[in-house]
Amino acid sequence: MAKNALCIGINDYPGTQSDLKGCVNDANDWAAVLQGRGFSTKLLLDAQATKAAMVSAITGLVSSAQNGDTVAITFSGHGTYAPDKSGDESDGLDEALCPYDIFQGNALIDDELHQLFQQRKTGVRVILISDSCHSGTVLRNAPSDPDADAPRVRFLPMGAWVPEDQLPRAASGRPLTTLPISTTTSPWAGVITPGGDLLMAGCEEGPNKFSYDARFNNRSNGAFTYYALKTLKTLPAAATYADWHAAIRRYLPSANYPQVPQVMGARRALKLNVLA
Repeated sequence: MAKNALCIGINDYPGTQSDLKGCVNDANDWAAVLQGRGFSTKLLLDAQATKAAMVSAITGLVSSAQNGDTVAITFSGHGTYAPDKSGDESDGLDEALCPYDIFQGNALIDDELHQLFQQRKTGVRVILISDSCHSGTVLRNAPSDPDADAPRVRFLPMGAWVPEDQLPRAASGRPLTTLPISTTTSPWAGVITPGGDLLMAGCEEGPNKFSYDARFNNRSNGAFTYYALKTLKTLPAAATYADWHAAIRRYLPSANYPQVPQVMGARRALKLNVLA
C-alpha cells in the first residue's frame, strides 16, 4: 500500500496586497512530518502553486493511486468565495482555494476539487487538510499593518481578485466584495466521500469563522498547523483521527486564536489510525 502526499503553501499573492507569512513554513512542516511517516511527498510553494500546477499535481496523485493507497493533500493559503456559475449553490457562491495566480481569476473551486477527487479508484483513501478560511465577513479582523506580528486571517475577499462587473450585486445594485455566509457546514464536506475519506480544517464555516496566520517562537505558521503538528508528536501509536482532533481542541480555540478546528468523515474513518 503506497502513501503519497502533496503539500501546498502560498505566502505570495501578487496583485492582491494580501500576502501571508506562515504558509510556506506550514507546507514544509507537513512535508517533513509526512515523510517521516512513510509518505512520498511533493511540494508546491508560492509561484509553483498556480491553479494549473495544483490541478495537475492533484490529478496525478489521485488517479495513480491504487486500492489500499492513501493520498494526503495539505493546503495552506487563502480561501475565498467565487460567484457560482453552475447554479448548484443556494447562496450563489462557490467556495474556493486561492492558487498563486488567483489575481488572474484562477480560483480552484469546490466543484472542481470534487471532480478531481472523483478520479480515484475504489479503496483509495484521501485526507484533505486545509489551513485556510472561507468566511466572507472576517476581513475586518485582519491587522491594518501587513508587516505586523499580529495574527492575520487567511481569507481573500472577492473584491481583491474578481472584476467588479462579475461581482454579485446588492439590492441597491452596489457590487458586493464580501458576503455574510450563513451555512455552518464546511464547504469541503461535499468533496470527500463516505468511507475512508477525511477532512481536517483549521476552522468551522460561517460568519466570523476563520483560520489565523500566526507566529510562534519567532517563526510564522498557521495556528491550526502549528497545534496539529505539536499534538501529533504526543499521540500514542494507536491514536485515531478523533483522538487527534480532541488533542488539537485542547489548544484551539484560544484567546489569541478563536478558531474551532474541524474534522469530518464517516464514523469508521474517524476511528482509523492517524496517517497510517
